[in-house]
Amino acid sequence: MTVNYNKLWKKLIDLEMSRTEMRLKAGISTKQLAKLGKNENVNTEILVKICEALGCNIDEIMDIVEQKEDTV
Repeated sequence: MTVNYNKLWKKLIDLEMSRTEMRLKAGISTKQLAKLGKNENVNTEILVKICEALGCNIDEIMDIVEQKEDTV
């Protein structure tokens, strides 16, 4: 299983908010924002900060998706 933050980026578009604006409002670092952009795991505390800043629940900013198996 892996995480996917496409919902977060779509929500920012709907809110007409840039990634930088969201980062500053949520109080997260550029490193954490970069990890989100790469669909990497981040600490739950970061996700909570983003949800508080955007006034949403965690299921509105991320999905857990099944990894595709490599076929040879």
